[in-house]
Amino acid sequence: MCIMTTTAKRIVKISKYLSYHLRHRPDLLGLELNSAGWIEVERLLEATNKHNFPISLTDLETVVAQSDKQRFSFDRSKTLIRANQGHSVAVDLELTPLLPPALLYHGTHYKALASIMDRGLCKMQRHHVHLSAKQATAIKVGQRRGKPVILEIAAAKMAQLRFTFYCSDNGVWLVEHVPKEYIRLQNIN
Repeated sequence: MCIMTTTAKRIVKISKYLSYHLRHRPDLLGLELNSAGWIEVERLLEATNKHNFPISLTDLETVVAQSDKQRFSFDRSKTLIRANQGHSVAVDLELTPLLPPALLYHGTHYKALASIMDRGLCKMQRHHVHLSAKQATAIKVGQRRGKPVILEIAAAKMAQLRFTFYCSDNGVWLVEHVPKEYIRLQNIN
């Protein structure tokens, strides 16, 4: 059994708070991301304090360095921060197209399966569909809502047909859409 320390719980809480505000609703903190999704660290810390969720620079550095999902990045000067992917607000993460591995994986839940197998994987409110290179990562993602369903994506075949793939700073593979013919249901034990 894994027991989270108070510090670990705080880091998770901060990570979730930042994920929401840096990916979806910076306006709720009175912030505006630049075109690439960056915000000044100092402005972010001031805004979180003003909105009764104080975060120290040390807390922020810990979240960026230790978050298991590596959701955030600093720029080289550590004066700017952004979410690595998953935005619903308009940003250009300035990612370079890459050839994906032969197979990628997507973790989901049973309630979504019928729709996915009918329409494929759609980005919904986000900029891209999120995929992982490791089945274990997809399982963790799928477990967020119960028993996971793992989908195997024929990424290399899609790339041959000119689907454009990107890989974010934290290793999440991104693509605009995955048509149903490139999806295969995986058996997991």
